[in-house]
Parts: sequence; structure tokens; C-alpha cells
Amino acid sequence: MAGALPPAKAENFKGTTMRLLRGMRPERAHLIGALVLGAVSTGLSVAGPYILGRATDVIFEGVVGKQLPDGVTKEQVVAGMRQRGDDTLADMVSSMNVIPGQGIDFTRLWHVLAWAAAVYVIAWLAGLAQGRFATYIVQRLVYRMREQIEVKLSRLPLSYFDKQPRGEVLSRATNDTDNLAQTLQQTLQQLIVSVLMIISVLAMMLWISPLLALIALVTLPLSAVVAKQVAQRSKPQFVAQWATTGKLNGHIEEMFTGHTLVSAFGRHKESAETFDTHNAALYGSSFKAQLISGVMQPAMMFISNVNYLLVAVVGGLRVASGAMSLGDVQAFIQYTRQFSQPLTQVASMANLLQSGIASAERVYELLDAQEQSPDPAEPSTVDGGVRGRVAFEKVSFRYVEDRPLIENLDLNVEPGSTVAIVGPTGAGKTTLVNLLMRFYEVTGGRITLDGVDIASMSRDDLRRQIGVVLQDAWLFEASIADNIAYGAGDATREEIVAAAEAAHVDRFVRTLPDGYDTVIDEEGGNLSAGERQLITIARAFLAAPRILILDEATSSVDTRTEVLVRKATEALRTGRTSFVVAHRLSTIRDADTILVMENGSIVEQGTHDALIAAGGPYARLYAAQFAQAVAEA
Repeated sequence: MAGALPPAKAENFKGTTMRLLRGMRPERAHLIGALVLGAVSTGLSVAGPYILGRATDVIFEGVVGKQLPDGVTKEQVVAGMRQRGDDTLADMVSSMNVIPGQGIDFTRLWHVLAWAAAVYVIAWLAGLAQGRFATYIVQRLVYRMREQIEVKLSRLPLSYFDKQPRGEVLSRATNDTDNLAQTLQQTLQQLIVSVLMIISVLAMMLWISPLLALIALVTLPLSAVVAKQVAQRSKPQFVAQWATTGKLNGHIEEMFTGHTLVSAFGRHKESAETFDTHNAALYGSSFKAQLISGVMQPAMMFISNVNYLLVAVVGGLRVASGAMSLGDVQAFIQYTRQFSQPLTQVASMANLLQSGIASAERVYELLDAQEQSPDPAEPSTVDGGVRGRVAFEKVSFRYVEDRPLIENLDLNVEPGSTVAIVGPTGAGKTTLVNLLMRFYEVTGGRITLDGVDIASMSRDDLRRQIGVVLQDAWLFEASIADNIAYGAGDATREEIVAAAEAAHVDRFVRTLPDGYDTVIDEEGGNLSAGERQLITIARAFLAAPRILILDEATSSVDTRTEVLVRKATEALRTGRTSFVVAHRLSTIRDADTILVMENGSIVEQGTHDALIAAGGPYARLYAAQFAQAVAEA
């Protein structure tokens, strides 16, 4: 994912740009400073060619004066030229500050050059300071944006992540913020300088010679037409480039995540073929996009050279006629370069800015995503401490608006009792405990904890009372001790070891070289599936919750370990309300109540013996599993 290309085109360029500018408000002092320093740097840089033009005049006047006869005045020399019919030469000499017979005035020349050097040094220092300010503004903006993303991810409902591929969310949080930072870093300072340069240079050009300025501006419409045509032709290719990049990233993420499955089913060839297809499409669109957009720079340079040629010819004629000094023409030619360069830079930044703003747009889409309902301003609490009585009252829920999953479900669970939930895949077993955890909000009815509606409680307060062991054993890249203590950060080493012993983790941890300080890689790859699951069970032991949820917690452990875990779990369940989601019916025979769910409804409930005697759905499920076990034996 780190190599993902940025998006190409923003849907709402103006709106997103204004939002980015509003995001810079905390750095408005630095922004004003950057503008002031940019104006100083640009103004002095623009003044430089004019000062150097005066140096050229001093040299040229000295060269011309040295060739004129000594002992006469400039007026006498000009009059003599006119008498000889050299009116053009006479006009040129009359406009110059020459002294016949005198060469270059080096004192005056050094003074002019010293001024030019001072101007350029100060402009350089102001540019350095402006770059520092611009860097601070951009990095602080992106820093806050990353903070906002982190906070936002914790506020998004589980349903958001169900609908968004993990790679897409990761790309918005990392690639798009990085692309935005790089784009702003490259363009913010350059854009300020370019705009100020265009304004300042244009003003100087008009001041020196309105005629030459008009000639220089003739090529502007042509530049605009070229930039527009290139942008229109490159846009579809950039859009295709980003679309194929998303497909390629999604495929790579899936193949890496499911590498074991790909290997197990021998699908490497098909995976490689799909990769080649997406990669070839990305190559084609990227090549065309970069090829077309690459035309911009050479085209603008060609127009700039045409501009230079016109100014040089007309300027030379103006010097010959005495209408302008040679220094002014030299300065003007430099200004045409300075004028066309920022125009070229702004045109070249167009695609880059579009890409950066598009990345900002994607980040803002994430930040604007609908959050889970906020906790009440004054959340309710359970008086006298949580005892663990849970009630589902006419609860309804649906993932999709027109597809009901659970309808009018009623369930009362007494404190300290164990409720086992069984049923076929998709019956709503895990959904039931997700509703209790408020990972999803009920669409009808309510769930109460000791008589208090959990919707009126804060999520943190509710979840502190619940310990969860999921079917997917997720571990963090940290030591085994840190993973066990994840739900109780202030636990002592003795408490961690006690929880590990209760979950039968201690027996294999002692065999590791670093014991409890052994660092687990990202997904626990250096432990077996059963060992990872045992660590998550130890985590729940240490949290010591009032309500315990075991969602297929023993699905990854062997039969012997399952017996040990079941004994430890029985001790943990003592005095606690427990919900056990299980497919292995042999693991929940001792449950106080067994709920049989089908299509989001409870079709049976009772003890194991009572349900077997009833001969209903549970009895059929149990008989099917028992028959399968006998057949396997």
C-alpha cells in the first residue's frame, strides 16, 4: 500500500481548497509571515535585474564614451552626428549618460554591483525563512489531520468497516495524507512566490516599456490554451490510473492477507494472472497520463522562447532608436524569463495540485463519515455496582434496511448464569453479542443491564463490564505479557502470570527463550493458532469482567486443551453472567440455558437435557454432530 499512487482529480476543488485553508488557521501568523517574507524575497529578486541593467548601462556608456573624441561635450558629439546624417546613432548617444573620451566608471560600477549583491543576499535569506514557515504550516496541518483520523477511526461504527475494504481505509489514512503533505510542501511556497513574481514582474515590465510588455503578454492566451488542452487530455488517464491502482492495491492486500489460503488451494497462477492484468492496466493508464502531462513543460518553454525572440528584436530596435537604454532591454529580457518561468511552474503545478486536493478530499470523506451515535450527555450508571442481569426486550435489528435479521426478540438472563447460543451459520448468534457490546445499535426494542438501558450508558462504561474472547485471536506486536495485560494495563506481573496459569498459557510460555517477554509478531505468527487463542482467553481472565462473552473461543484449540480451558472457564464463570457462542455442542452441555437461533429468532431454549428430550432443532443438531463424531472415530 505504501506505493499507491495518488488520486488524480478532485470533485470539489474549490470547496476542498477552502477547507484546507481553514485548517491552516492555527498557523495564520506563520502564514502571514510566509506571505510577507515571500513579498520581500520576490520584490528584491525582481529589483535585481533592474539594478544589473544599470551596471550594463555603466559599462556600455564607458565603452561608447571611450570611442568618442576627448575634449568635447556630449551635445557637440550628437550635433556632429546629426550633421553627418547619423540620426539613429545620435538618438542613441543622446539618451545615454556618456562623457566623451572617458571610459568605464569602475567606482560607480562597483557601487551598483554591491547593491545588486546585497539585494540578492537579502532575497535569498527571506526565501529561506519563508520556506521554513511554509514547511511548518504544512507539517502542522497534516499532523492535526492525522490526529483527527485517529480520533475519527475510534468513533466510526463497526458497520463502516464492514462496508469499506481495509486497504481503502488504510490508504486514506496513510497514502492520501502523505500525498497531501508532499503536494503542499512542493506547491505552497512555490505558489506564493510564483503569484507574487508574476505580479511584481508584470509591474516592472509595464514601468520599463509598455510596448514590450504588451508584446510579452501576447503569448499568454496561447499558454492558457495549451495548458487547458493538455489538462483535458490528461485528466481521463489520471482517473483511470487511480482506479486501476485501487484495484491493484486491493488484490495485493487480499493476496498477502490470504497467502496461506492461496498456497493451500494452489491459486498462485490465477493470482499472478490477475495481478498481471491489473498491473498492465495501471502501466497503460500511467504511461498515457504521464506522457500527455509531460507535454506541458516543453510546450510552455517553446512559447517562452518565442516570447524571448520577439522582445529581443523589438528591444534592439528601441535601443538603436534611443527610446530605451541597453540596460533596460537587458533587464526586460530577464523579466520575460522571470515572467514565463512562474507561469510555467503554475501550469505544471496544476496536475500536482489536483492530485493533492483529491487526496485531501478523500481524507475529508473519511473525517465526514457518519459516526456512531454519541454517548448521552449525562450517561446512566448501574446503582450499587453491576450484578449482570441482561434483558433483551422486543429487540429488532437489521444490517440492511429492507432485510430484517432479528425481530421482536425477548430474552432474560439472570446474574451468574451461563447462556449458550447455538444455531446454523447466519442465524444471528454473533450479532446478538455484538448488540450487547453496542458494536451495532438496535433498530427496535432495547437491551438492559440490571434494568438500565445500555443505550443510555457510555460505551466505555458498558464495555468495561464485559470481557470478550472472539473466534479470531487478534494479538498485537508486543510481548506476551503486554498482550495478556491489554485489557488491564495496570496489572502486575504476578496477576498476569496468575491469569496465564488459569488459561493454561503458562505451560507453553515457560518453554519460550524469553518467557513472558517474548515479542509476538504482527498477527502472532510465531505461535500456533491454539496458543494465540489461549492468550486471548488469559486476557479475559485478567480483565475479570462481570459479563463474559465467548464467541467460538475454543474453536482453535485441541481436544485436550479444550477440556482444560473448559474447566478454567467454569471457574471464571462462577458469579458472572456468561454468553457462549458455540458450534461444538459438547462444550456447552453444562450451560444454564441454551438458546437455539434460526433466522434471527430464538426457536428453542432450555437446558441440554430438556432440549434433547424435546427432540426439536437442538436435538437434531446434537444428533448430527454425534453421528459425525462416531463416523470419524
